[in-house]
Amino acid sequence: MKYISLLLLFFLASQPLYPQSSTFGEIHGKVVDKEGKAALGFATISVFSLESEDKKLINGGITSEDGSFSIDLPQGKFNVLVEFMGYEALEINDIVINRENRKLDLGSVGLSADTESLDEVVVQGEKTLMELSLDKRIFNVGKDLSNAGRSANDILMNLPSISVDPEGGVRLRGSSNVRILVDGKPSGLVSFKGSSGLQQLPASMIESVEVITNPSARYEAEGMAGVINIVLKKDNNQGFNASFEGTVGNPDNFGLAANLNYRQKNINWFINYGVAYRSPPREGTISQEVDNGDTTFYSHQTTSGTVSGLNNNIRAGLDYYFNENSILTGSYLWRRSDSRRLTNIRYNDYNYKGGPLQSYTLRTQDEDEKEPNSEFNLTYKRSFEQSGHVLTGSVTYLDYWENSDQVYTQDGYTPAGAPISGASFYQTSLNDEFDRQWLFQLDYTKPIGKEGNFESGFRSSFRNMENDFIVSQRQESGEFEALPGLDDIFLYDENIHAAYAILGNKHEKFTYQGGLRAEYTDVTTTLVTSNEINPRDYANLFPSAHFTYNLSQDDAFQVSYSRRIRRPVYNDLSPFMTFSDARNFFSGNPDLNPEYTDAFELGHIKYMDKGSIFSTVYYRDTKDKIERIRSVDEEGNSTTIPENLIGEQSMGFEFTTDYIPVEWWKLDANFNFFYAKIDGSNVLDTYTAETYSWFTRLTSRFTFANGLDIQVRGNYEGRRKVAQGVQKAISYMDISASKDIMKGRGTLILNVLDVFNSRRNRYIFEGPGFTTIGDVFPRKRQINLTLNYRIKQSKSQSKSTLMGSE
Repeated sequence: MKYISLLLLFFLASQPLYPQSSTFGEIHGKVVDKEGKAALGFATISVFSLESEDKKLINGGITSEDGSFSIDLPQGKFNVLVEFMGYEALEINDIVINRENRKLDLGSVGLSADTESLDEVVVQGEKTLMELSLDKRIFNVGKDLSNAGRSANDILMNLPSISVDPEGGVRLRGSSNVRILVDGKPSGLVSFKGSSGLQQLPASMIESVEVITNPSARYEAEGMAGVINIVLKKDNNQGFNASFEGTVGNPDNFGLAANLNYRQKNINWFINYGVAYRSPPREGTISQEVDNGDTTFYSHQTTSGTVSGLNNNIRAGLDYYFNENSILTGSYLWRRSDSRRLTNIRYNDYNYKGGPLQSYTLRTQDEDEKEPNSEFNLTYKRSFEQSGHVLTGSVTYLDYWENSDQVYTQDGYTPAGAPISGASFYQTSLNDEFDRQWLFQLDYTKPIGKEGNFESGFRSSFRNMENDFIVSQRQESGEFEALPGLDDIFLYDENIHAAYAILGNKHEKFTYQGGLRAEYTDVTTTLVTSNEINPRDYANLFPSAHFTYNLSQDDAFQVSYSRRIRRPVYNDLSPFMTFSDARNFFSGNPDLNPEYTDAFELGHIKYMDKGSIFSTVYYRDTKDKIERIRSVDEEGNSTTIPENLIGEQSMGFEFTTDYIPVEWWKLDANFNFFYAKIDGSNVLDTYTAETYSWFTRLTSRFTFANGLDIQVRGNYEGRRKVAQGVQKAISYMDISASKDIMKGRGTLILNVLDVFNSRRNRYIFEGPGFTTIGDVFPRKRQINLTLNYRIKQSKSQSKSTLMGSE
């Protein structure tokens, strides 16, 4: 009842903040080839207002297959721009819509073939880096020089509100519980390994990234901090267009990528392919002191190694236009990663800190890993006569497999280097993991009245995961024997069903929309050998509400609310221990419960002549917060597992702006300050913390003559407390430069990432009888040189949009 009352209170939540120009009249006509008079289907029509000096984009559209178009407009004076690949653009000036001319027929608009560029059209228009509305920010990542030759995980690291720790974990506004989607759907790239799997997706395959910090009921309730949606590239221009990219780098980073597209009338084919080889070195140290009153133990651990990986990604598909209102899209994504991990660990052991060395141990990990992954998707979209009246249905199937074959050798030595009897081990680990998921989704949108809108939909997912795991040790006889507790099969079966409804409307300067989402979760985990079955199911209601007040087309406020969930999934529940480090073990917790969050935001967005400002105040109240807790035994061996804490309350302020002081200089800045109060006293009385922290990012881009750009970015993430200790501050800088070559068809990009080798994960954890200090450096400074070549494609194919455009 609390949620229903809250829904009624906030009734009818947000639509994206678009300027609400009143529809007064329309223009219509037909675009044809000027010479042959053939209809030009799918030409672009853009209408710009002449009421202000900056000629704002008011409306636009694409011609139907027969070349016809009709565009609604308010009263005023406009210019109309008509564009089609391979033809000279045509501008129709001084179009007037008033009481005398409410419906204006432009007749046949003839375009002339561009004979100079018909074989090779290079469009120089680019998207802005960031497009803002109050409920979603869209980052057009192709404009960012530092993304060349990198991965999806690297792209996220450079976006406002998002931070990526050196281990590849993604955080949104300081929270690691964020839902990551690819093209609006779950992906095998975010599966067993969490967001670190995104390191295998080349940046060249990505068009944009959408950041949604307080999602409405149309989105999954999963993800306490919100949703990050990665949109892959796919063009739909008539004819053939393509781009190619090659990268070389140090440490070893070699890659090739191609994005191809061909459209002929009602069929649009697209294919993306990327192959990359990377071998980044990593190193780190862990110092740990254990004091149990009667005994003390101190160890210093050093780790070094490389992860060499060959990654292949291919995505292909087609759009079939039955007509402009009926489109069927089929796509297939195949990815395979083959990697070898070599890790060397040295443990130095002492009776107490500062004392003489008692012994040391050398351990080596040699792992071969294979990860093939397939994704199939079929989507049908039906648009009805009324604008905005749409029905969309989709079916997705994910098939993921990972095979890991590991060998560990370990030897103990006296301080003088003599082998210690009985301290040598030879161990093997075989691990097969499978993930298969079906996803069915149906969404329906229907305009109501003049400004209203109704949305509803259903979603069902069926997921089956399996982990066949065994760790064996060679005995003196030469035979291998499984270690206790490390030989079993873990099964994870998850079924989630959801339905939602959203109703919205607009009154003068107010836009209001509210929604309710119902989700039912059924999860069962099974340990086959030990026959341990753990079923659980729960149903929840997730209301959302957004209110927008438009001061003007370029200035608005929004208040929003949503309820979110974090479900314990496979990695959180699996009881198997990692075994690469003989003294630091990580595992899941089969008894973990869901985490719930109520999130509130007050936002403001302001567009100005030379930039924009986006600011937000937010508050989150989390119950049963999930956090990993470290414990250490008397011998110094640690175990880290997730636990449910009582909760966390956090609040913060975020500020994002882009500004162009002069034509050749552009600044982008993001600042996030937050406060959090963590209560883990249910685990241990001392596991409570209050922390203030902040992170900021500043990007400065300079554009010079002859197509030369230089970009400098600085990042800082402040020190913050966690339940067991402190995560120390991180700071680093990236520098990039690009130069257009080959008459604008190519771009050469040089970037230096983490210039000062300062991006390190440093922490201090404390618990009963132990203190652990870590300093992990998973990726050193990277230097990349990338060449991008385009055929009938711009640097970023689509044009920039203003607030109010989709």
